Amino acid sequence: MNERADAAEQALWLKWRSVADLYHAYFTGLILTVVTRRGTADAAEFVFRVFRRQQQERFLPGLKKLGIDHLPPAVAAAQYHYLSNWIGGVHVEYMYESERKAWIRYPPPRWIWKGTAICGIPSDVSKAMLRGWHANNGVALGNLKLGFVCTKQSVDGQDGLEGYYYEYDRPLELDQRLVFARHQEAPTFDRASAPALPVSSWPRPRLEKAYRNYAMEYVRTAAPVMVQLFGPEDAGYLLHLTGKLIGMQYFDEVAQALAQARGGGAGEFAGFLRALFDAQDDVADYHPACASVLEGLFEGLAAGCGRHIPVSLKTASAGRPPFVWSVG
Repeated sequence: MNERADAAEQALWLKWRSVADLYHAYFTGLILTVVTRRGTADAAEFVFRVFRRQQQERFLPGLKKLGIDHLPPAVAAAQYHYLSNWIGGVHVEYMYESERKAWIRYPPPRWIWKGTAICGIPSDVSKAMLRGWHANNGVALGNLKLGFVCTKQSVDGQDGLEGYYYEYDRPLELDQRLVFARHQEAPTFDRASAPALPVSSWPRPRLEKAYRNYAMEYVRTAAPVMVQLFGPEDAGYLLHLTGKLIGMQYFDEVAQALAQARGGGAGEFAGFLRALFDAQDDVADYHPACASVLEGLFEGLAAGCGRHIPVSLKTASAGRPPFVWSVG
């Protein structure tokens, strides 16, 4: 019985990870879509707003969840990035130097710019991520002396994204909260001395679900940000196009993880969608245009399953989820 339960649990975790991979690819693809369709400036502003919104919503509650809100500001900020990203499957290194200085390093391969995507990311878009999140941690903590010094960027051809949080002797102006010092080098990472999550409060099932939710939350944040920034019509087009492209590319991988047929017609695809919905839970949308994420994604997944499988989105009746999908 235990072996059967363990096998079922492992199968569930595999499904969760396939959902994470799908939405991870969607988020990366969405940034590339904005880069190629609207240009670097719009893409940088989009990334800045996504990461600032995530930072404002998640940083302070995350410090408490991780049990590190009592640490000095520089150390707490760096450990947050190390632990929270580790939960999401992002490879990050943490190096303590003093109570006022702590390093983080994202070595290659970069999670957010997976695979060949890194070749299409302009330097300013990577900087926008740092401006959106890292540069604002001191503000969120109520400590205007805390800033972030970036020493490397992967997209510039350097061997990772790295830098350190530093607590200065004076309050920092807005343009001083993120600075670049390319001549500096991070110390060597020592895994044995790095912080770790307590197993008692972070058992494997919780970690697996958090891994899935990590990627999904970026898409949940990105969709309404795009609507606010570009307007419903343009945002809907970009969200839909990205979804269709990613869905076509990832159908086979997701279907295999969900133990579904990797090709067929409308019936097979309806079964695939049911399995996908079970694995990802409900997705909350903030504007009708945000439904373009799922509309495009499912159209692309249908195209990956087989040719000419119609997928339609309808507004649901009162008391039901906001949208209902039909296949065939």
